[in-house]
Amino acid sequence: MYTIIDIETTGVSAQKGKITEIAIYSHNGTRLTNEFHSLINPECQIPYYITKLTGISNQMVANAPKFFEVARDILEITAGKIFVAHNAAFDYGFMREEFAQLGYDFKRQTLCTVQLSRKLLPGHRSYSLGKLCNDLDIEINGRHRAAGDALATVKLFEILMEKNQTKEKNLFNK
Repeated sequence: MYTIIDIETTGVSAQKGKITEIAIYSHNGTRLTNEFHSLINPECQIPYYITKLTGISNQMVANAPKFFEVARDILEITAGKIFVAHNAAFDYGFMREEFAQLGYDFKRQTLCTVQLSRKLLPGHRSYSLGKLCNDLDIEINGRHRAAGDALATVKLFEILMEKNQTKEKNLFNK
């Protein structure tokens, strides 16, 4: 079982930034089985350049739940599942930091679709989500928004799973 996750944040540093939006899609290896999506009130100002990139403004998150208010939902949906993300170190780092601030040690096995794409889909000039999806004709509805990017990552993940079946070594089990 997998959870395909995307987050939007106030910046690039997990130690200095906060999550502003999260989308989680549970996948059983065949199809989606559950989903969770929420804006998150980061309890700080969202920089202008982030609002320009994501479209997420301070006004949009003003009445959204704070991270601690959705933490239990996140724990439940990700429990016992592999944490899958495009550039997993980024998303996982922010999640671990948010949970650490709550006094919880968030640990999940991770799988990075950037790394898998490089191994299973060699030859692309870029492995950024937008460019890779464009090359593979994966439509992204809502680029730089958690749900849009996560659903595109789900489609990429399914392509990677199919491609992996032709390999001798299963790259999905560490």
